[in-house]
Amino acid sequence: MGVWELLLVAVVMLLGLCGVLVPGVPGPWLVWAAVLWWALQDRNGLAWAILVGSSVVLLAAQAVRWQLPARRLRASGATRRMAVFAGAGALLGFCVIPVIGALPGFVAGIYTGERLRLGRHGEAVTATRTAMRNGGTSVLAELFACLLILGAWLGAVLWG
Repeated sequence: MGVWELLLVAVVMLLGLCGVLVPGVPGPWLVWAAVLWWALQDRNGLAWAILVGSSVVLLAAQAVRWQLPARRLRASGATRRMAVFAGAGALLGFCVIPVIGALPGFVAGIYTGERLRLGRHGEAVTATRTAMRNGGTSVLAELFACLLILGAWLGAVLWG
């Protein structure tokens, strides 16, 4: 697979990551479709293993999401700005502390956005808890699954 095709796969994956944060957009399935496209073009055992692994991770994330409360983020006062901060925090955390850094990064992103919006520590902590209870955990489960898939794909492309 050429550089331009790999770049297009990466763009589709990044769109899928952004789609996780936007309600109604099938972000995880965009990420999975990008991996499928890559595996169909680059026919080797590693590519197929990444495809199977990403399928398992996404199915597990969906199962976890069904066990969590429904998303009611808009009703709790969540804004697009908070989603951007949460996504940026998760991505930054994922890069700083590989894999597990996405979890505290997501929560820290929500806290940072709320702290800038509200101005006080106590109110920002309360708003962060409310956001996580009202659907933030389901968004985190999907985002974490997509980041795992993106990391596996990137590792396979760079070292495989």
